[in-house]
Amino acid sequence: MRNRRYISRKGPLIVYGTEGAKLVKAFRNIPGVEVAHVSRLNLLKLAPGGHLGRFIVWTKSAFEKLDETYGTFDKPSEEKNGYVLPRAKMVNADLARIINSDEVQSVVNPIKEEVKRAQLKKNPLKNLNVMLKLNPYAKAARRMSLLAEAQRVKAKQEKLDKKRKQITKEEASAIKSASKTWYKTMISDSDYTEFENFSKWLGVSQ
Repeated sequence: MRNRRYISRKGPLIVYGTEGAKLVKAFRNIPGVEVAHVSRLNLLKLAPGGHLGRFIVWTKSAFEKLDETYGTFDKPSEEKNGYVLPRAKMVNADLARIINSDEVQSVVNPIKEEVKRAQLKKNPLKNLNVMLKLNPYAKAARRMSLLAEAQRVKAKQEKLDKKRKQITKEEASAIKSASKTWYKTMISDSDYTEFENFSKWLGVSQ
């Protein structure tokens, strides 16, 4: 009765055996009441929605045919080949009573009061002591890298200080004269002098 305005609740289930169409016709008009044959039992009818405890009415013939269909714990089924009712794994289902019994508690280990936690592993890339255990040369390599880094920083600072230092007038004049000398030397070695001599011979001004 899904997607209906009114929902009819589940009623009792009638399980019949040799009774036939008369029983089905007798209960088919009663809302909520369902019928099922004992040889074709349906789990959705026995426990609708997965909830056990539905009110089931068994007829005499259906109750007598249960042993023939499903057998007993000792006698196999007559209709199913080699089928025997499965026995319960536990005679007593009270687990708390079994666990707390003297027989079980005398065998199990005592309660551990001190809990030993697993030791956390340390990262050797961040912990120097762990790295030294793995690689004893790491200390020397670390010292050399620190010294090299200090030398690089010192050389860079000296270079910056030298560029930023103000020079005197004598040094500026010396640098200027040296640049003029270098320029004259470059001109004398180039083809410009030949062009200048040729222009003078022609009497053409530059």
